Amino acid sequence: MKSIFFNSVYFGILASISGYALGIFLKKKFKWGIFNPLLVSIIFVIVILLVFHIDFKSYNEGAKYLSFLLTPATVCLAIPLYQQLDMLKKNVVAVVIGISTGVLSSLCSILAMSVIFNLSHQQYVTLLPKSITTAIGIGVSGELGGITTITVAVIILTGVFGNIIAEFVLKLFRIKHPIAVGLALGTASHAIGTSKALEMGEIEGAMGSLSIAVSGLMTVVGASVFANFR
Repeated sequence: MKSIFFNSVYFGILASISGYALGIFLKKKFKWGIFNPLLVSIIFVIVILLVFHIDFKSYNEGAKYLSFLLTPATVCLAIPLYQQLDMLKKNVVAVVIGISTGVLSSLCSILAMSVIFNLSHQQYVTLLPKSITTAIGIGVSGELGGITTITVAVIILTGVFGNIIAEFVLKLFRIKHPIAVGLALGTASHAIGTSKALEMGEIEGAMGSLSIAVSGLMTVVGASVFANFR
């Protein structure tokens, strides 16, 4: 019976949703950033797979269907952007400069670290798309000759880490303007960062949503250029 359950399509879905529900419960109860639902669900699933000796292929038979929801969920982030369209038009210059600066900072930091840690070209291009949404990042990494599976892991870690430390960093540097907050979270931590921005307010969420799309397009071009630097 146990074997039938673990090898069924429902196991991957149930394990993933259960882990995420646990994360939401812990986040509401303790109010700590470390209890990010996505991070908790990742740890929960890893523990379940290790304890019951389940291979990833069996788990992914069901879990892969949840990934189909990633694209429509990302598209839905356009709704708060549409609602704040007038504010976007009034601050278009600041928005463009903010996102451009964020993308350039991300690419330059990866270049600097690749030199410091003497990374190979393949490792270097694998990390270049770390701050953009997974759907775009996989394509960029594959096109440049990177290791897409590692790129996915790095993108998720970047988003989760950004979500966790967002409030601390914003408070540390006294960043309070809603447009600046949204742009920073969306550009640095893609959709996971934008989920934090949505918690802070509608304007923050709208700017975060915009940043996901624009920074993704800029990174496609920027990564292609930076890939030649090492």
